[in-house]
Amino acid sequence: MRLLSAMTNAAVTAACALTATAAWADDQLPVLPVRGAPVPGGMSLQDPASSVASGVVFLDNLLLWIIVPITIFVTALLIWVIVFHNRKANPTPAKFTHNSPLEVAWTAIPALILLVIAFFTFPALRYEQVMPEADVTIKTTGYQWYWGYEYVDHGVEFSSFMLQREELEEYGYTQDLYLLATDTEVVVPVGKNVVMQVTAADVIHSWAMPAFGVKQDGVPGRLAQLWFNVDQEGVYFGQCSELCGINHAYMPITVKAVSEEEYVAWLERQGAQFAEGSWEADVRDRVQLAAAQ
Repeated sequence: MRLLSAMTNAAVTAACALTATAAWADDQLPVLPVRGAPVPGGMSLQDPASSVASGVVFLDNLLLWIIVPITIFVTALLIWVIVFHNRKANPTPAKFTHNSPLEVAWTAIPALILLVIAFFTFPALRYEQVMPEADVTIKTTGYQWYWGYEYVDHGVEFSSFMLQREELEEYGYTQDLYLLATDTEVVVPVGKNVVMQVTAADVIHSWAMPAFGVKQDGVPGRLAQLWFNVDQEGVYFGQCSELCGINHAYMPITVKAVSEEEYVAWLERQGAQFAEGSWEADVRDRVQLAAAQ
């Protein structure tokens, strides 16, 4: 096992060296609060940070209000049958075999419950699966065991590796974010539609961000999509959510959501160019005009 671990670490180090690209960890980004991360003893979903996640949380709460009364009713019915209809309490059982009103009820009521669930589920599913017009398009590729990112409209590319414990403070993270923080992060603007194109280079991976309510498998040779629009500035963490090999647990995802101005400034620091008439160019010009005045 030690030999295997050593070989794996060496492979990851070699991959890191081979995949070094144009982007780097940017210490000029503002200090942001951690908004999307697991908490010790947590039992509920993370606080939603996008409209997609808000829909997911609403559906989860709706189903909870439906399933809890059903569970209580079925449990009470079982207890009633066990107590009052066992051989000792009811030695002479009834002989009837049909009860038409009851049969209609236990068919119609579950059907109505399913219709209520479908009424709320299908619009939410369509909202999540139909891609809006993208303000930002990012292609992410899963590798064993790290993520590669490409801002397709700006030519910015980089790879993202998990930070070791001794590296966390250097990058501005606390020790409780071990296994979550990465050396580079996906930077997105708040209030903009971000479309992620998800694929993989070797085995199936899955790009998942709980606070955004998204999870999409990356399959080699295929290009899938997800989208989100972040509500608040902050740091959000996710992980690969598809078993992809021995180091599956060590390919986290870090997303930093910043203002439009900070996002455009970050892109400029990465050497990005903006097409005239794009919203990024408009933000850049607005910032330059404000600075000149």
